[in-house]
Amino acid sequence: MTNVAYAQIYKDALLNDIIPFWLNNSGDREYGGYFSCLDEQGKVYDTDKFIWLQCRQVWTFSMLYNKVEQRQEWLDFAISGARFLQEHGRDAAGNWYFSLTREGHPLIQPYNIFSDCFAAMAFAQLCTATGNKEYGDIATSTFRNILERSDNPKGIYSKAYPGARPLQSFSLPMILSNLALEMEPLLEPTLVESTIRQSIHLVMDVFYQKDSGLILENVDGQGNFCDSMEGRLINPGHGLEALWFIMDLAERSGDRQLIQKATAISLRIMEYGWDKKEGGIFYFLDYRNKPSLPLEWDQKLWWVHAEALVCMLKGYRHTADPKCWEWFEQLHDYTWSRFPDPVNGEWYGYLNRSGQVFLPLKGGKWKGCFHVPRSLYQGWKTLLAIEEKSKQIILEK
Repeated sequence: MTNVAYAQIYKDALLNDIIPFWLNNSGDREYGGYFSCLDEQGKVYDTDKFIWLQCRQVWTFSMLYNKVEQRQEWLDFAISGARFLQEHGRDAAGNWYFSLTREGHPLIQPYNIFSDCFAAMAFAQLCTATGNKEYGDIATSTFRNILERSDNPKGIYSKAYPGARPLQSFSLPMILSNLALEMEPLLEPTLVESTIRQSIHLVMDVFYQKDSGLILENVDGQGNFCDSMEGRLINPGHGLEALWFIMDLAERSGDRQLIQKATAISLRIMEYGWDKKEGGIFYFLDYRNKPSLPLEWDQKLWWVHAEALVCMLKGYRHTADPKCWEWFEQLHDYTWSRFPDPVNGEWYGYLNRSGQVFLPLKGGKWKGCFHVPRSLYQGWKTLLAIEEKSKQIILEK
């Protein structure tokens, strides 16, 4: 299949399947915001509202308005979610709750800094779409709060005993490596650059393990390997997602060496994380091949495969390494034959190890309107960039 043919698949799925599914089914016309708990057919099965998924959906529709087409329907949908978040999303100190009732009453305290991360993303993108300074102020104040909390993200809500086996999580530096670019138009250049340098350092020098070529989910307080169940945990999807963020940062600075390194690591993670018996990428693995801690370790998840597709395409675009393209095609065949629902639309989120639907939902507490549309957009645009690059090479010959 040609680059253009692949690109058309990703574009069509984004604009004619995924986005209409969420537009038609998720809006709460009575109280504002979005329903994320949607069953196989898109019907609401629970009305609780999870802040990070609310924010991700505001970001998605704002991003599409900014980068694809200025459809008023998309912008209005984003603004409706932002209005709900402005009215109900934060505590008195400006921290974003984890979840609310349908009406907007707090359910779970702001223990999870990822609510804040996606709030900053959402309001920054919406500020670009509207020019509304209030949205920009929410984004920047939230971003600064994230940086202040970064050494102890859960704060008073941490369950860990003080001083006992302190661990650093990969999730926050991974997100910050992308969030810094999202926030760039609103921040001082020195803050953007320092955040980017620190994020690259943590991803590529601290959590990345040279001896194995893999990325850990947790390291100890000094940034070293911790031989425990948490310390041995590997999430291949997180590594692959972070590496395409790193490729974007390297492209921005023109750092070819960093691009090459990120691509090489991504290929190593693909080889390690791929289920050679059943196909697909494992959700979790143990660094030393011991029994994995999470019970869902062998499930095949939507977001892992969506992010892996983007990573392989970006690696191929930058390096022309044929291994990246081979993995992309293998991933594409696996993903598109299992996750999309051709009858009711959108993607299933959770498959068992053999690739059969494990949970027939389209959204819930963890799955919302984010990974699939973002990856389809990135895939579509990256495939077109690959095509343009190949044409340029032919012309230069």
